[in-house]
Amino acid sequence: MKIYTKRGDAGQTSLYRGGQLQKDSPRMAVCGAVDELNSYLGWVRAQGLPAWMEEHLRRVQSDLFLLGADLAAPAEGVKEGDRVLRLEEGSESFLEEAIDRMDAALEPLRQFIIPGGTAAAAALHVARSVCRRAEREVVALSRKETVSPPTLAYLNRLSDLLFTMAREANQIAGVDDLPWNKGDKGRQD
Repeated sequence: MKIYTKRGDAGQTSLYRGGQLQKDSPRMAVCGAVDELNSYLGWVRAQGLPAWMEEHLRRVQSDLFLLGADLAAPAEGVKEGDRVLRLEEGSESFLEEAIDRMDAALEPLRQFIIPGGTAAAAALHVARSVCRRAEREVVALSRKETVSPPTLAYLNRLSDLLFTMAREANQIAGVDDLPWNKGDKGRQD
């Protein structure tokens, strides 16, 4: 299979089940945000995570391919009998179970925390921010076009998972979360 097709040279791209869209369309922007998130998760996995985090994020990356396929096959363009890959209802329950397990072992949050700590935690916070942006773009798209309901639920829960994993990564390394102090305006005495 060739990497380049030259079909996108005029600024259009093909949808999963046929049809063409401009590369800067809202649907393609969402697909790009999900792809970017998946790439960031690959970077996160390269940070040296515990094996169970690595396995969870590997599954998440696979789910994001399904989510991307779903977004690239809008319901309006699917013909009866077409087989379309879609993220299943309830896919976010896997994320919720992982969040609940980690949260039970973490110190309860009493205030906002500043993203950072270990390299792994900082990378997880970056991925969380990218996930939130992808979620916002899906919300914007859903106001104009059909988006399958599991997409929003999954991205919303995924950002929660990434936040909790960042806290867990710090705890495993013995690094405290840095609480945000609203009185700290960055002044130096």
